[in-house]
Amino acid sequence: MSGPLQHKPTDFSFAVPPTLEQKHSGVPSRLMTDAREMKQKLMSTAKPANPSGVHERPRLPPGISREDFNRAIAELKGSLGENYVELNDKPLVDGWYMEHPNTHDAFHIVGQDELVASAVVYPGSTPDVQTIVRWANKHEIPIYPISMGRNVGYGGAAPRVPGSVVIDLGRRMNKIVNIDAENASCLLQPGVSYYRLYEEVKKRKLPLWIDCPDLGGGSVLGNACDRGVGYTPYGDHFGMHCGMEIVLPTGELLRTGMGAMPGPNGADNPTWQSFQNAYGPTSDGIFSQSNFGIVVQMGFWMMPETSHQSYMITFPREDDFPKIVDIIRPLAQQRVLGNVPQLRHVIQELSVTGFSKEHWFPGGGTNERRIPRDVIRKHASKMPCGDCSWVFYGTQYGDPAAIKTQLDIIKKAFSAIPGSRMLLPEDVPPEHYLHARVKVCSGEPVLRELDWLNWVPNAAHLDFSPISPTRGRDAEIVHGIVAKLYKKWGFDLFPTLCVAGREMHYIANILYDRASLDEKRRAAGLMRELIAEAAKEGYGEYRTHLLFADQVAGTYNWGNNALMRFNETLKDALDPNGILAPGRNGIWPKRFRGKGWEIMGDEVEKAQSGGAITPKI
Repeated sequence: MSGPLQHKPTDFSFAVPPTLEQKHSGVPSRLMTDAREMKQKLMSTAKPANPSGVHERPRLPPGISREDFNRAIAELKGSLGENYVELNDKPLVDGWYMEHPNTHDAFHIVGQDELVASAVVYPGSTPDVQTIVRWANKHEIPIYPISMGRNVGYGGAAPRVPGSVVIDLGRRMNKIVNIDAENASCLLQPGVSYYRLYEEVKKRKLPLWIDCPDLGGGSVLGNACDRGVGYTPYGDHFGMHCGMEIVLPTGELLRTGMGAMPGPNGADNPTWQSFQNAYGPTSDGIFSQSNFGIVVQMGFWMMPETSHQSYMITFPREDDFPKIVDIIRPLAQQRVLGNVPQLRHVIQELSVTGFSKEHWFPGGGTNERRIPRDVIRKHASKMPCGDCSWVFYGTQYGDPAAIKTQLDIIKKAFSAIPGSRMLLPEDVPPEHYLHARVKVCSGEPVLRELDWLNWVPNAAHLDFSPISPTRGRDAEIVHGIVAKLYKKWGFDLFPTLCVAGREMHYIANILYDRASLDEKRRAAGLMRELIAEAAKEGYGEYRTHLLFADQVAGTYNWGNNALMRFNETLKDALDPNGILAPGRNGIWPKRFRGKGWEIMGDEVEKAQSGGAITPKI
């Protein structure tokens, strides 16, 4: 273990992933070797899924007969074209990140065919989306829009109401409408991935950066609407949006911000991507993490390119954790830290190598046995991080002199923790994870973050993502809850904290074998208890899997559920027929509300033993 880690030779005999030139959701040519190797590793442990086998397919929308459904689908095909409406009546294939389904959740936590679409439609324009929405209102068929369906860990492309018609916006609506180099902004359709936007910026040789999450295959628009985060100074993706075009649940069209004012001679308003607000109330926020409209275009601010320096700092002891957080807070508030840094437990230094748990802990390659701390320490001691407990990944920006000053301040601040050690990219081997952080933190989307999915066979993941203040005592409470419950339910804990000056996203991945009913049951039980225990202490999730949306929404119940009552009022006014993504983020229209669709208890766990996850209507 003292030399560079080596994988076995890769078998490239299977179908290669599509490139960006071949498909809107494909991988850039520069990453093709990585993509082929990662696909081979991930698919080599794939097992047959476990559909319940009790549902006739295509799964019908609730309350719709097969005769009426067939008639409605024929009508939709007549409006959009035969090739742009597909019934979901073929075998369900989970695929992998770059070749994912748009019919169900690839990381299913219940039966593979429980949360499935009845059909998938592919609009090619905003008028097509309006046509679909009006069709749904006419037939009272629920629709579920996705941008690219890569919301992995939170439900993927699965509709919350089985039998809904998924609107795949990405396949045909994937244009980069505009990149304004002078304004450092762009206007995008839903099918533009981070990969695609990055490649276009490089092709045009523009001095601009994009801000991407850990993986670059998702929709820029979709990630922002779900309030995802990245790692440059522009890491608040929704905060960096500017202007939206939205199809409302009635089929009407709305533009927010300065786009609400027509430009000269019918052109777009020239300030649409320059100023976020218009006159009067700002409405953009109600279209993030909601089911109030379908966003078909969205503007974004882009970061001017600059010099940068990434680094990692290691800390030796588990109980250094609250001290690390308390040191980060003033550095972040004073803008000394240049980006949204990550604080990760050392176990992730093992997992991001792409080697399985079995490689590090022979005989413990499943979730039956947690990897012991002494085993982690033994292997970490032979890696660049050394025998440590926590690893901090950060990046500084600006001219070289400013970066040097910033690094000196940061190094001095963290030296208050005995044994802390700063490493630069040149201090670690080329295959080390730090080099992937260099790229991500300078706006270059990569694939490296997929490697940790090899930890267990046939791996899927479910994410618990609470918010806490950037204070050591708060961080310690959240971490204590998470560590206790992971131990109870028998899962290895992989905590990643995205730390800002006042709040932290604590992201805990639950890695499970999606072919194992027992592991899925335990993952669901762990998730349910994490949500409940954290809420008791006042810590709520910023984002969650669609099967836990009702429970999470129910924890935000101050003032006799004032927030949900407000959301329901908006939903019923904007979507009187309740057709648009019912149940997304726990918001149910009147048509479904209180009729058994909400999931508040242990129904997800019981579903693994043949229980129903949705009402039988």
